[in-house]
Parts: sequence; structure tokens; C-alpha cells
Amino acid sequence: MTKKLVFGHANPDTDAIVAAMAYSYLLNQTGQETEAVALGTPNEETQFALRHFDATAPRVITAAKPEVNSVILVDHNEAQQSVSDVAEVEISAIVDHHKFKLTTATPLNIRAEALGATSSILLKMFNENKVEIPANLAGLMLSAIISDTLLLKSPTTTEFDKIAVQTLAEIADVDYETYGLEMLKAGTNLATKSELDLIEGDAKSFEMGGKQVRIGQVNTVDIDEVFERQVALEEAMQAEINQNGYDLFLFVVTNILTSDSELLVVGAPVAPIEKAFGGKLDNDRLALPGVVSRKKQVVPPLTAAF
Repeated sequence: MTKKLVFGHANPDTDAIVAAMAYSYLLNQTGQETEAVALGTPNEETQFALRHFDATAPRVITAAKPEVNSVILVDHNEAQQSVSDVAEVEISAIVDHHKFKLTTATPLNIRAEALGATSSILLKMFNENKVEIPANLAGLMLSAIISDTLLLKSPTTTEFDKIAVQTLAEIADVDYETYGLEMLKAGTNLATKSELDLIEGDAKSFEMGGKQVRIGQVNTVDIDEVFERQVALEEAMQAEINQNGYDLFLFVVTNILTSDSELLVVGAPVAPIEKAFGGKLDNDRLALPGVVSRKKQVVPPLTAAF
């Protein structure tokens, strides 16, 4: 089995889906045999981008070993965020923009940069390999950067991300501001989603101070509308704690228009959470003004506090 599977993290967001598609395309153009796959169904935001640029979503897998001996990870590097049998296959390469917590049995190629999205790193890699990006793929990569940086408003945004957005928008022939806002709003249609879909749609697990912490996040244009379902959300979060052995479940609700968030917490201990954000939980909630990035504004202060 010489083919390799390329995939992003479980509960995939737009960057996880698109980065797999982009890196697989790049590798195939340079003579390798790869296939982009996904560890979950694309969310509504990602589906909007795929429809807009007339692209097909990668097929979903639940295990890699039955198909290949070697895999390539994008937009993640932690085993608990990856395919179920990642320990049974060789990881031959990683392209990521997150913190690293990884042990591998063999050497591998790693490309990691502190950019706003994995797709920004991949734009550099396309340029370095002198491979032209098709217009529809450029549009998807643009979508991924807009998604991860909240239209360049997130503190994770770098100067290169801004350049990347301009470059990819030109290739895709779109007005990135108009398109970007439409795409982000497409991902905020929450009324038809169950409480489990909301809390788990973009959730990731982290080990902090010996505690298993699950952190979900959802974007909206009306935080109050989400919290009208608080009781049901807390019940769903507690059920996930009971079923999966988490100590804490944190749910970050982010307003994409005001760039503020509110945190809902179920589980214990809560003291490190209050310490991390300098506030007291009230009705299991805590306001997070100016917070939009789980990666840069939520996980680091929590890790330090725990």
C-alpha cells in the first residue's frame, strides 16, 4: 500500500477539510500518491464554501489501518484529536499551526508555523514547489483562512495571513470581505442543530494538569439566542462527561460581529477557569470580552492555570 491518506482533525472545521485537500493536491502534483479524507462530516460553513467553489467534500473515514500503512496529518498533531487507529500507522508528515504534543516511532517531515491557518502554510508550500493553485482550490484555501482568523479579526492573524487572503482572493476572483462574511454567517445557522451538535461540532480534548478538558466552540451572531438553550446544553455536556470520562466540558460561544465570547462550564474543578480568565462564574457562565480564539486566547491561559 503505497498510497497515503491526508486528513485533518476529528470534528473537522473548514481548515481541517481544506488543508487536507490542498496538501493532497500539492503532493500528487509532485509525484506522490495521496488521497484527502476527513474524520467527520463538513459543517455548514465548510459546506457553504464547497458549494460556492464547486468542490466535492472528501470521503469520511473512521480508521486508517485497513487502507494504508502511512498517513499525513494536517491542522493537528495530537493523537486524541486524530483518527482512532493513528497509533497503528506511520505518520510520515505533519503540517500544522497548533502547539505540539506528539511522540512518534520514526522520524518524519514536519512543517509548523504560527500562522492563522494551516492553509496559509500550504500557500507557502505551493509557492516553494512552484505549483499553481487552481481557482476553486484557492477559493477553498481562502475560506479556510477566513474561517480560522474570523475574517482576519482573530489575534492569531499574522501579516502573512493578510497577504495570503489577498493572493488567494485574486486567484479565486472573489471579494474576500463580502464572501467571507457570507460564509461565516452560513456557519451560524444554529436553530436546526441539536445541543449535542452544538457542543461537539468543533470540540477538541486537552489534558491540563492531569485533567481531561473538552472544549467546544460555536460562532453566532446572537449569543443570547444560544443561551436560551442553556439547560439543555448543560445536560448534553454532562452526558458527554459521563460517557467519555472528561473532568470538564467548556463551551465557548463567540459572536462573530462583536468579537466577544461567553463561556459555559460543566464539571470540576472550576477554580483554574476563574483564575485563567480573571472572573467568577455566574450561573455556570463567564463573559470573555475580546476573546475569539480557542487556540490563542482560551487554551494557553487555561493550561497555565491548571
